[in-house]
Amino acid sequence: MYNFSGGIRPPGSLQIMLFLASHFYTGVSQVPNFPEFVIVGLMDELQVEHYDSNTRRYVPKQDWANRMTEDDQTYWDRYTQIARGTQQWFKGNIEIVKQRLNQTGGVHVYQWMYGCEWDDETDEVVNGYWQDGFDGEDFLVLDLKTETWIAPVQQAVPTKQQWENDKAMLARYKHYYTTECVDWLKKYVEFGRSSLMRKDLPSVSLLQKTPSSPLTCHATGFYPDRADLFWKKDEEELHEDVVKGEILPNHDGSFQMSVDLDLSGLKDEDWGRYSCVFHLAGGQEVSKRLDKRDIRTNWKTNDGGIAVLAVIGCIIGFFVYKKKHPKGKDPHQDH
Repeated sequence: MYNFSGGIRPPGSLQIMLFLASHFYTGVSQVPNFPEFVIVGLMDELQVEHYDSNTRRYVPKQDWANRMTEDDQTYWDRYTQIARGTQQWFKGNIEIVKQRLNQTGGVHVYQWMYGCEWDDETDEVVNGYWQDGFDGEDFLVLDLKTETWIAPVQQAVPTKQQWENDKAMLARYKHYYTTECVDWLKKYVEFGRSSLMRKDLPSVSLLQKTPSSPLTCHATGFYPDRADLFWKKDEEELHEDVVKGEILPNHDGSFQMSVDLDLSGLKDEDWGRYSCVFHLAGGQEVSKRLDKRDIRTNWKTNDGGIAVLAVIGCIIGFFVYKKKHPKGKDPHQDH
């Protein structure tokens, strides 16, 4: 599924000159040792704001995000209060949706994501979005262009009908996503432009578990996440005998990804014709030619030496993403 939102505002994501603000809200029930409510604010996949039910504080996650207090000294305190109210709202909504779906006890997850996308060059609002879901399945989605709600499951139809009849609420949402959300996004872009616009190339390694395993090309430490990693033979990109992984976040805000190559049909004399290429948006590249001497592995070599144990750390961010809200007013209403 995806994400959530509550009564806070969005962070952003940038693509070339597009910036995306996203907020993800997650409420859970009966999950031991885990906060029952979490908000994650993102800009260009970079976490900038955070709240959870254990700390009960809405806080910045980037130094430059704290500049929001320059124009509003009560910013973090105000959104802390909003987040606490949204936490209670989420708790009630979990029970409502459970009743709609005829479910009782057990572990349940309610998520909401919202946000907006803005073109820094044209100053146009590219998109605004809202989605919520329950236990990994979509529940309601707002189509901002048609000003209608999409109900992927039958149990959401009553809410869809009720909300579509509330034209004033739809007007508020449209105003928020096309105006207030974008104003908030622009402010963060102003404060964090140097970080958001930076381009970091990765370190690229060749990894293999066993002699019969696929060869993994692993790139880590790059930013932003608008990148590609692929194998090529001579100057031609390979699409067969390769398996590409997803781009994953690292703990420091950078990203990592990998792509596997099946070596079973590869002739020794052809190894030098293969290379792994990392391409970052904007044209920068890192290329690593296939060479047995560069492969890091964890099996013993023929001369008895022990090769380096390759460990790929995949940091999985708490999936609660997407977008929205500014003025301290929760646009959501009970289902």
